[in-house]
Amino acid sequence: MKAVQFSRFGGPEVLEIVEVEDPHPGRDQIRIAVRAAGVNPIDWKVRSGAMGGDLPRRTGVEVAGIVDELGEGVDDVAIGDRVFASAAGGAAELALSGFYAPIPEGLDFVAAAALPVAAETAVRTLTLVGAEAGQTLVVNGASGSVGIAVVQFARDRGLRVIGTAGPANQDYVASFGAEPTTYGEGLVDRVRALAPDGIDRAIDAAGGGALPALVQLTGSPERVITIADYAGAQQTGVRFTGGGGEERARGALRDVAALIEGGGFELPVAQTFPLKQIAEAHRISETGHPRGKLVLTVP
Repeated sequence: MKAVQFSRFGGPEVLEIVEVEDPHPGRDQIRIAVRAAGVNPIDWKVRSGAMGGDLPRRTGVEVAGIVDELGEGVDDVAIGDRVFASAAGGAAELALSGFYAPIPEGLDFVAAAALPVAAETAVRTLTLVGAEAGQTLVVNGASGSVGIAVVQFARDRGLRVIGTAGPANQDYVASFGAEPTTYGEGLVDRVRALAPDGIDRAIDAAGGGALPALVQLTGSPERVITIADYAGAQQTGVRFTGGGGEERARGALRDVAALIEGGGFELPVAQTFPLKQIAEAHRISETGHPRGKLVLTVP
C-alpha cells in the first residue's frame, strides 16, 4: 500500500509517498480502507523533530473510510461499514485503529475525517478540568478546530462559554455559541467585563502566553488546562494534557456522532488536498490560520 513517511526531520519537503507492507489488525482493532485523513498541528510538530522519536516515521492521526478487516474480539462493526477513527500513520491507503465509531448518516468521508482529534480533545479537556453545567468557561483559541469543538460540547453540557479569537474571527466564534473577545494584552479586563460574577474554568487551546491570565481569571491553576503550552504549564502549575494513556476520552467519537445526528455539532472543513499534496497541507497548517480543518483525500 501507499503511505506518507519521512526518514529525516525537517520541513514539509521531507514527506514522501512510499510503498509499505499492508498492515493487519490485532485484537480489538479494525483495518480501514482510508478515504480521507485529517491534518493536525501534531503532524507537522512531529515531522519537524520537535517531539523527537525514531525514524523513519509515518504521519497522520485521524481518518475516515470503510472497514475492510476485523481483528479478534471486534463485534461492534462489520466489514463494509463506514467509520471515522483515530489512527497512527493515517495518511495512507490502509490504517489500523482501536478507537473508532460509525460515521453519522448524511456525513461524507471528508467531514468525518475532520472529527476525531477535535472531538476527543474537547471531551477530554472538559472532563479533566471539571467543567459542569451552570459554570462559565473561557476557551482560549476558540476559533481553531479544537476550540470550536470545545465550545459546542460545552454549550451542549449547559455551560456559558467565552471564547478568545483574533479580530477577524469574532463573528465566527459567536456563530458556534460562544461570547467572543480578543486575546492578548488586557484579556483579564475584557473577560471580567463580560462575566463580572467570575470565571469557573478555562481551557487553553492556543498557547500564546495566556495561562497567567487564565489562572488569574479562575483563581487557581487547578481550574485551567492546556493542550498548547507545555512550558507555561510547568511555570504556572496548570495541567497539560496530550491525550495519551488513560487520559483519552474513549467515548468521544460516539458522543460527537450523537451530537451531529441531533443537529448540535459541526466542524467546518477549510480545504481538501489529494494525498500527493500533503506537503502543501502541512505548509498551510503551519501558518496557524486556516478557518476549519484541512483534510486529505485518498483515492
